[in-house]
Amino acid sequence: MTTNLDRTGPRDLAAKLPARLSLTPKTTLAGRLDGAWWPYSRDLETELPALAAALDETWGRVTRVTVNPARWPVVPHTVAVAGRTMHVGWFTEQDPDKLILLSYTVGRWDLLVIPPETEPAAAARLMAAAAIPGSVLTAGVLMANEAAIGRGTRDAQRQEAGWEDEGGACMSPFGNSMSRTALPLPGNGRR
Repeated sequence: MTTNLDRTGPRDLAAKLPARLSLTPKTTLAGRLDGAWWPYSRDLETELPALAAALDETWGRVTRVTVNPARWPVVPHTVAVAGRTMHVGWFTEQDPDKLILLSYTVGRWDLLVIPPETEPAAAARLMAAAAIPGSVLTAGVLMANEAAIGRGTRDAQRQEAGWEDEGGACMSPFGNSMSRTALPLPGNGRR
């Protein structure tokens, strides 16, 4: 399979924008994640320099990054970051919704990666949840929970639209629409 990346518009834009990060506050509570990152695109070569620059001040110099290639169309071996080279590796066993950052001097950090196309409200929920100190939730669990919340929201909106479209629709106890003639009301021929 061949993947083409358009590197004209979004690359220039993403390079100028600050990294969207939410980091766990420094506490003695160790959790599964150290925060969340919401990139602007799926182009690691464009996105990683801004992430590294944002983390250099807080965490120290990031020397290596690992990802699962399922979420990234192209995984470069190295990325130029502020006059140095950052190595990028990939592992299919790694959670596809997680990015691992390594530093020779400071250690390892695990970040939830929020897909670039995520709605802002969902991204805000995910960023807040990933930054809770001591949380035992993994990146995959957080993404699954958000998908369930999003699906629940869409289902509720669809049911409400159905209600409005049918002039106050009759619903079965199982959430299915029913015609008014199915109800045991006087005049429907049912008792």
